[in-house]
Amino acid sequence: MPAVSKGDGMRGLAVFISDIRNCKSKEAEIKRINKELANIRSKFKGDKALDGYSKKKYVCKLLFIFLLGHDIDFGHMEAVNLLSSNKYTEKQIGYLFISVLVNSNSDLIRLINNGIKNDLGSRNPTFMNLALHCIANVGSREMAEAFTSDIPRILVAGDTMDSVKQSAALCLLRLNRTCPDLVPMGEWTARVVHLLNDQHLGVVTAAASLITTLAQKSPDEFKTSISLAIARLSRIVTSASIDLQDYTYYFVAAPWLSVKLLRLLQCYPPPEDAALRSRLTECLETILNKAQEPPKSKKVQHSNAKNAVLFEAISLIIHHDSEPTLLVRASNQLGQFLQHRETNLRYLALESMCTLASSEFSHEAVKTHIDTVINALKTERDVSVRQRAVDLLYAMCDRSNAKQIVTEMLSYLENADYSIREEIVLKVAILAEKYAVDYTWYVDTILNLIRIAGDYVSEEVWYRVIQIVINRDDVQGYAAKTVFEALQAPACHENLVKVGGYILGEFGNLIAGDSRSSPLVQFNLLHSKFHLCSVPTRALLLSAYIKFINLFPEVKATIQDVLRSDSQLRNADVELQQRAVEYLRLSCIASTDILATVLEEMPPFPERESSILAKLKRKKGPGHLPDIDDARRNVNGSTEHSESSEATSTSSAHPFTDLLNLNSAPSAGGSLLIDVFSDNSTPAPTDVCEENFSRFVCKNNGVLYENQLLQIGLKSEYRQNLGRMYVFFGNKTSTQFLSFSSAVTSQDSLKTQLNVHTKKVDPVIEGGAQVQQILNIECVSDFTDTPVLDIQFRYGGALQKIAVKLPVMLNKFFQPTEMTSQDFFQRWKQLGAPQQEVQKIFKAKHSMDIDVTKAKILGFGVALLDRVDPNPENFVGAGVIHTKNTQVGCLLRLEPNTQAEMYRLTLRTSRDSVSQRLCDLLSEQF
Repeated sequence: MPAVSKGDGMRGLAVFISDIRNCKSKEAEIKRINKELANIRSKFKGDKALDGYSKKKYVCKLLFIFLLGHDIDFGHMEAVNLLSSNKYTEKQIGYLFISVLVNSNSDLIRLINNGIKNDLGSRNPTFMNLALHCIANVGSREMAEAFTSDIPRILVAGDTMDSVKQSAALCLLRLNRTCPDLVPMGEWTARVVHLLNDQHLGVVTAAASLITTLAQKSPDEFKTSISLAIARLSRIVTSASIDLQDYTYYFVAAPWLSVKLLRLLQCYPPPEDAALRSRLTECLETILNKAQEPPKSKKVQHSNAKNAVLFEAISLIIHHDSEPTLLVRASNQLGQFLQHRETNLRYLALESMCTLASSEFSHEAVKTHIDTVINALKTERDVSVRQRAVDLLYAMCDRSNAKQIVTEMLSYLENADYSIREEIVLKVAILAEKYAVDYTWYVDTILNLIRIAGDYVSEEVWYRVIQIVINRDDVQGYAAKTVFEALQAPACHENLVKVGGYILGEFGNLIAGDSRSSPLVQFNLLHSKFHLCSVPTRALLLSAYIKFINLFPEVKATIQDVLRSDSQLRNADVELQQRAVEYLRLSCIASTDILATVLEEMPPFPERESSILAKLKRKKGPGHLPDIDDARRNVNGSTEHSESSEATSTSSAHPFTDLLNLNSAPSAGGSLLIDVFSDNSTPAPTDVCEENFSRFVCKNNGVLYENQLLQIGLKSEYRQNLGRMYVFFGNKTSTQFLSFSSAVTSQDSLKTQLNVHTKKVDPVIEGGAQVQQILNIECVSDFTDTPVLDIQFRYGGALQKIAVKLPVMLNKFFQPTEMTSQDFFQRWKQLGAPQQEVQKIFKAKHSMDIDVTKAKILGFGVALLDRVDPNPENFVGAGVIHTKNTQVGCLLRLEPNTQAEMYRLTLRTSRDSVSQRLCDLLSEQF
């Protein structure tokens, strides 16, 4: 870039900026800006032609005014005219104005494109760089169509200067990301690969980024890059730090380029050429060896650069999965990081070892670190690291260590974070089934799982227990005996009652010979749990009772008395009433032979892989679940069928009906018990109520919704990225609410950003009563949408549907941060990039009371900082948004103008989307 002479300083601009800074109020600032805009407009419209210096100065002022948050609707043509200037400073300001203010749909695009084309055609490298930067900054489709043929030509031309080649490569990369269909593959692709051999490492670095992106789209076109990337990588890793002085970062030679080359090689399988493969292996061994050397600096930058190259090398080793020695060495190297004091390194080591554990070459090496991983599970303070430890234990599990790993997972489950409990339950259930040599151990494990974390045991888990017990004759007696003993506990989870009801209904006869578990004792034990259970479980128990009549004729009269009682025959729930009536009638009129046929033992289920694994894959995503090789497959030797998992997930509201066929063809007798009352209709869309939503931005408790039937109250608490919300449903009438259900729904984009786990609510709310539902919330990343609370119930026979916007906003995950005045303004300057600041000027909607304003800012979640702002009437706050993936620092400044009844709110954060969302939320409160 050419040096700017002293005469290029624009005194008029400096005076204008000084005047703006000296304004005492917002009104004074606006008045000064309007005066300047009028002056600039008159200058541009005057008859006298302006010289380049004057145009540059006035365009600069317009740009500054725009950056202050004011709209600019003129001056664009003058900025375009500056592109034709031969002075660097004038051309630079023109391009800067266009990059910031000109819309891609502007009528001036054709003129701008002509100016850019002229600069690209000139042989002036400075002007060419300015043009390329402008194309990349705007990145519109029109520009891509105009220049995608010119930029590759500039990139591969032999006489193009190095700095221009760098800009051309990065510009082409930007256009490929915005308009990939417009970047043509042609003759230049073969020549761009040879840029990896360029003497200028800046060109090589830019070219490596471009080639990696293009190779992912068209791998065959860039296959020749493999040998060149390996050769360049070899030269880097074998060089001393003094050989690449300009590209050595804290004693690490060209770390960014090394990472890019290693990433490029991950686009392809291991090279077939033996010499090339040997050279790559040598490079990777050198990188692993350097990791063992004592650090050359104690600075964190040195270790970060060194570890960045190391982890990318390990990723390449895992990707190739062909060199046993390298895989074992990588495993051992990662094992050393498991006890590193740096949390990020421990996290990355656990994540990489999850993938290594699925390789046949390194599985045994990974297993040697089992004690360290178990210790991490018990002692780590960071929940994300604990979650990776659970993933690694799951990935390294085999028959030799299954019992130890399952025991440790069960032990951890009692104190695990609620956000990952369901996932741990699924993994324990899968491992217990996969590696169960003795199925009595499997039964004990699942029952223990239900005891420890019954609320997180999904239907898929206990469905699978039933399938396995029915399919294996050798475990049926033990299962019946074990569930009978488990049901004798004073407090049993409802899922245990479901399993017990089903197994005793099928196999209770196997333990009936013992007087301690006689038929009457079994029935009384099950019936003692009946009144504590939900409607679906009661339906299941009624089906178990009719099975008892077939198995044990001596208890027929007792069971008929229960079925005949008013609480069953006149039950408010139509499903329970129908089952009681039909089962009673069946037991009275059917002969013994007919009963035996209708209620015969369930036939074995067809062999298939557990739907639990399908649910875990859906929960984690296809790329996050460690693969387990065929040698360590499910004991049933089965394969995944998505159809079965879908059938399970969409089963009837009354699970016993589904259990009678469990997605298999029902027997002749079983078909009599099909649930004809299940409601499979799709509910009509309901308008979402958001009347009281904004009231909860700065508070956590209150009434969210109320009508003549129902009142919904909230009480919530948040800590870092986790939250818990208590929702209270109050029945304002004297009549029961039946079939009451409450669920939280989210848009697809929000599901990856916010996890909301709901606990089931009682399906019946008595008149004048209130029930509570607990929602556990986890913020994964910053979000703008909000979840919706969908409520359904029957009142007086009519179905009522209510949808309410749930007040879970980004600011709920604030942690207040106290700062001194010096620290605040130092951080304020660091967050000075245009995209990091959002400013809004708005009219006050409420009275401008100081105490109320303070309370709202504190309720918003930030710390209110006293005596920081020079103006004592202003409010200054600081806080950190905590998400699972990252933390976002936030600084805010609220400037009230009581005379004009206006506010100016300024927010600066390290992420532009967060700044905008927080500004929108807070500005609505004043």
